[in-house]
Amino acid sequence: MNSCAKYFLIFVALVSVVLSVVFISLNFQKTSKCASWAGGAQEGAGHSSRSLVFSDLTELEYEKVRDYMWKQADLKISKDPFAAPAENFIFLIDRLLPKKKDVLQYLDESGKEPQRQATVVVFYGSQGVIREYVVGPLPNPTFHKDVTREKYKTNLHINSRPVTIGEYVLLFKFIRKNVFLKLPKLLQESFGVSVDKQELNPFEGMPRGVRSGDRQTWISYFRDYSGMYIHPVGFEVLINHASTNHSQWSVEKVYYNGEYCDSVEDLNQKYEAGTIDKIVYKYTPNYASLKPRTKHLQVGPQQYYPQGQRFSVKNNQVLYLDWSFAFGLSSLTGMRVFDVRFKGKRIIYELSVQEAMSVYGSVTPGMMLTKFLDSSIGIGRFAHELVRGVDCPYTAEYVDTYRYIDTSAPQRFRNSICIFEHDTGRPLRRHFSDFFQYSYGGMGNSVLVFRTITAIGNYDYMWDFIFYQSGSVEAKVHATGYISSSFKVKESTQYGHQVAENTLGNIHTHFINFKVDLDVLGEKNVFQTKDMEFEEVDLPWSPGIKRKIPRLVEQQLVTEQQAALRYDMKMPRYLHIASNQTNRWGHQRSYRLQVFSFTGDHLPESETTEKSMSWARYKVAITRHKDEEQTSSSLYNQNNMWSPAVDFSTFIEDNEDIKNQDLVAWITTGFLHIPHAEDIPNTVTVGNGGGVILRPHNYFDEDPSIDSPDSVYIGPKTFHDCEINKMACLDQTVCVPSLPPFTYHGFEGVMKFE
Repeated sequence: MNSCAKYFLIFVALVSVVLSVVFISLNFQKTSKCASWAGGAQEGAGHSSRSLVFSDLTELEYEKVRDYMWKQADLKISKDPFAAPAENFIFLIDRLLPKKKDVLQYLDESGKEPQRQATVVVFYGSQGVIREYVVGPLPNPTFHKDVTREKYKTNLHINSRPVTIGEYVLLFKFIRKNVFLKLPKLLQESFGVSVDKQELNPFEGMPRGVRSGDRQTWISYFRDYSGMYIHPVGFEVLINHASTNHSQWSVEKVYYNGEYCDSVEDLNQKYEAGTIDKIVYKYTPNYASLKPRTKHLQVGPQQYYPQGQRFSVKNNQVLYLDWSFAFGLSSLTGMRVFDVRFKGKRIIYELSVQEAMSVYGSVTPGMMLTKFLDSSIGIGRFAHELVRGVDCPYTAEYVDTYRYIDTSAPQRFRNSICIFEHDTGRPLRRHFSDFFQYSYGGMGNSVLVFRTITAIGNYDYMWDFIFYQSGSVEAKVHATGYISSSFKVKESTQYGHQVAENTLGNIHTHFINFKVDLDVLGEKNVFQTKDMEFEEVDLPWSPGIKRKIPRLVEQQLVTEQQAALRYDMKMPRYLHIASNQTNRWGHQRSYRLQVFSFTGDHLPESETTEKSMSWARYKVAITRHKDEEQTSSSLYNQNNMWSPAVDFSTFIEDNEDIKNQDLVAWITTGFLHIPHAEDIPNTVTVGNGGGVILRPHNYFDEDPSIDSPDSVYIGPKTFHDCEINKMACLDQTVCVPSLPPFTYHGFEGVMKFE
């Protein structure tokens, strides 16, 4: 080949490449951006401002309530965010929900809008009591009323309070002065740390003592690593901080490498004399770090809306296809939704998280008696910003929340709720027919997910309310984060598994309580159970031959005690909140409570702390609705477990009639966790959770999803027909998602001790 021909071919090739690049670029530029909003929600229906009857307090309302309380000279409330225990301090401001009767009159009968009010919790360190106030009307308060005795039927002792940031600051200073500065040699030789720099982090056990009025806390120490919770060092101290005068605090006990000492001086003496087994410091890498260990090669699959969102969020209301609901986030109990409607009919008045409880086993003191009641710390309090593309899909809708708890000003928590439509990846229903008639009918299972994630100390709980096109609602929780661990000593492995060097993952339970206030075609409902039993019958066509066949067994429970289904009893498989109306086929229209749970055993009732968590006695308990029985636990149960402010078992003791009444279901779910090596570096969500599905049962005449636009039907010659098979034309919808830039402000609302 001569050189001219050679260069000509090279020129032609280069021109072809350039033209190809130009063609691709031009076509790429023609690719449309997917609509970020296509009007989606309900056909012909819009948002209603009436949902605001359930809305959380606004930033301005928090400030107005706080300022009103500060102006009450007789209350003598400190404005210091680090107020000492001896001072008077506003710990919590939260929304006081109006009475259900008033809300229903407002929503359904054009009644008067209920007055907006707030609950204010004040710790009176100067008087040794806690008081709760109702403050209103909002946004410009003119009155406050002490409702403590009316609500709890008793006074609240000051030591029932959670530890505030101000108290933590004093505790840390006290321990440094009275413990760490007295043990410089031991700290250096055993843990490789200097008293000049705090390189050990505290983790507290609860409850704080063994009887009412106690405030003695075992504090265990861990290495100052990210994921400190699985780096115990074998050093714990018991601090008595019962007095609101911190000058009277004391060190009660010290625990070192499996041995108890009566004081810091006692430990020092034994250490110097060599009469105690010494821990010898050995460098340990941070196996708890969650930093990636490999380079990112590709981004995983992402979801987007090729024809725009099918849901909308305005104020505190969500509309999605046939669904609508209002939502909120309580600082104490966490996520909740109200006035949940399907096809315009209210199904649920309230669905809410109530409590998250863990009971630990250990041979070490900090974990030995530990029982965490998270609402006493604040479940919703720790709902921080969600990370796009990890905690929720990148294109989810994100909502900010505001809270006022253990602070002197309302705090904004950006993007702490996410809402998204999600393809579960499996069909909601389908059938392929290859006998006589040849066809395929099916429907993808797209659901709406309402989510928040709360990081409470070591554990992260992912809370989901999921809305299905079949009329079902699911409430579920998954646990992740870090296990709690203790330093491995003799006999430790009776209480868990070793998961790292000198580290024991302690056995513990997770119990979660949900409140489900179902209103099935109104507030007058009954509670039914259904199950099966085998019945021996004669075969009509074969005299003398008997066979056992399953038959339906139905029962209606008519009192609260009958309907309190204990965790250790065989429970009917079908539980129903039913109306007295029937569907087309003559069956009572109802919603089924389908609980999935893997809980361990509940704490025996003989244990003195059990009353504080008595809701966990029951897998399901049905009670009559009462505004004064708003929650199954309380802010004060953790630190006074022996005489709890709220004992759920009393909701059932009066054994009221539940036939044709406004019923509330209290659902307990969860799982037993025996930590194992795969919990390092931290626990995965797979298999670690529980929940409840609320399913229509004879509520409709047929599956309502048959009306969904997501249905697909294919015949032998109609697979390409876009009218009955939208998937056939999906490839013609070519667009790229419009993505917001990635941002993260999650560390703005963290606890600061200085």
